Amino acid sequence: MKKFGIGTAIFSFLSFFLAANLLFSPTLHAQAPFYQGKSITLIVGNQAGGLYDLWARLIANHIGKQIPGNPNVIVQNMPAAGSLVAANYLYNVAKPDGLTIGAVIPGIYTDQLIGRKEVQFDWAKFNWIGTPEQTEWLFITRADSPYKSIDDIRSATEPPKCGTTGSGSFVHQVPKLLEEVLGMKLILVSGYTGGPDVDLAIERGEVGCRSISVTAFFGREPYIAWGKKRFVRPLAQTGKKRDPLLGDVPTIYELMDQYKTPEIGRRLATVMLASNIFGRPWLTPPGVPAERVRILREAWNRTVKDTEFLAETKKRRWPVEPVAGEELDSLAKQVITQPPEVVQRLKKFLEE
Repeated sequence: MKKFGIGTAIFSFLSFFLAANLLFSPTLHAQAPFYQGKSITLIVGNQAGGLYDLWARLIANHIGKQIPGNPNVIVQNMPAAGSLVAANYLYNVAKPDGLTIGAVIPGIYTDQLIGRKEVQFDWAKFNWIGTPEQTEWLFITRADSPYKSIDDIRSATEPPKCGTTGSGSFVHQVPKLLEEVLGMKLILVSGYTGGPDVDLAIERGEVGCRSISVTAFFGREPYIAWGKKRFVRPLAQTGKKRDPLLGDVPTIYELMDQYKTPEIGRRLATVMLASNIFGRPWLTPPGVPAERVRILREAWNRTVKDTEFLAETKKRRWPVEPVAGEELDSLAKQVITQPPEVVQRLKKFLEE
């Protein structure tokens, strides 16, 4: 019979103690992914059914599998004031723990620039996760209206009525910008909750024009059906170059050359149209731990390259031109810092 000495017994005890300590150590336990067993709430600052909402929901369906721990992503719409309410909520109410993310309309940074009291956030302090595309915009009219060109609107005795949403939305800002830099006259009918409501107003004849993103124009209803019926007519686009599918529609830059827009107007257009680069951004409240921001950004970058995700966007005819969170973070700091003369012109432009 084999005998064990006291030294062997002590060694066995210490080995057992060390193994047990490692098994239950906080260090190993902390290695479980933070997002494991948790849910992320995605606050969408737009009406359900609009393209901002549809984009957000598509990404929400795919990004969870790219985040270590595979959390659920729950979408909550918070439409009001062109995403202003949602941005205020993210900045002041949502916990900065990485479990609440926002998808907002980016034009609301202009509300901060001009000092609107409703703004309760600092655009430059959000953590930016990414955008799936850079958006350009169209200005469209009903095809049965008398306005067949920008010239027709400039010379009209009765301005067309255009449907808009909150002041921070490009549904509102594009028509305002065209008025400012091209000498157009429009009657802006505001107060619609979101893009789908404006579409209904156009169908009912309450309004005859609006702005719409190029992606939405080619990628969702009612525009696909409208295009087949030639129900609406594009008159201008915001890109620096004409979209290949809109080769006969002039850009705002071509039109500014044509109508000899002064330099201050051109600078105003540059500030306004910077939001096209933000596209359809995702962001978190300030104060989220840097490691969790990194996890979300990496998951975003993997999502926009994922084959299943890209197959879905192709089927929907949505272009994928992603911009990474780090680039959006830098852009956010740039756009919110403008010289006083541009801010004053912007304030006059938005408050008229």
